[in-house]
Amino acid sequence: MRIDLSSAPGTPERPNEDWVSAAMPASGGGVLVALDGVTPPPGDVGCAHGVPWFASRLGGRLTELSGSHRDMPLTDVLAAAIAATADDHRDTCDLSHVRTPQATVVVVRWDESCVEHLVLSDSVLLLQAPGGEVRAVLDDRLDRIPRERLRTEASADELRNAEGGFFTAAADPAVAARAVTGRTPRARVRALAALTDGASRWTDTFGEGDWAECLAVLREEGARSLIERVRALESDPDRPHRRGKRHDDASAVYAEL
Repeated sequence: MRIDLSSAPGTPERPNEDWVSAAMPASGGGVLVALDGVTPPPGDVGCAHGVPWFASRLGGRLTELSGSHRDMPLTDVLAAAIAATADDHRDTCDLSHVRTPQATVVVVRWDESCVEHLVLSDSVLLLQAPGGEVRAVLDDRLDRIPRERLRTEASADELRNAEGGFFTAAADPAVAARAVTGRTPRARVRALAALTDGASRWTDTFGEGDWAECLAVLREEGARSLIERVRALESDPDRPHRRGKRHDDASAVYAEL
């Protein structure tokens, strides 16, 4: 088994709000977790701790629970991790605030028989079959919202974790039921990768290659190289893009099973 991961902040002046991990529990198999902390706009968010604090605690709990409770469905793992993280600051922060710290989520867990996955919001999971075909697992609710409905911070807040909008892991465990989940026989998965949207830009924003070609970069050059390719594209004045920050936190995890 081969596992390779890399994460880089969008700018050195700000902390990295992504969080990634990969683990091989003593019970066997493996676990992969990738979170993209949601950067709030300036102003009150109801929390004194911040997004990196939240992402590290949620990510750590997701990794531990996924590995130590193999019989717990990933939706239950996410719900339990959200609840425990919320309890860490329930007495000091306003968890009902729409901008309370939150993150996108990818969790993958595998053993000798199957590969389980969970995706919430706009990070990407890639699954490669033994024949080389690559399937992208996406939660595309955010992409389906017309851009004009996200034009202002207030309009985006109305759609955040709301019916007809999009969902992220924040303080409500019930959001776990909104995740995209699935199971694939282990024999049908040769490799997999998780990308936060700062890394998936190589394909979905800049169009440098399809998802199969993106996975090939990860396999042949490594996760760090994919992020460096994205940074070069972001810095090219002839390649403007229209999605949010010019330089976003970027993380990639690649595993060959």
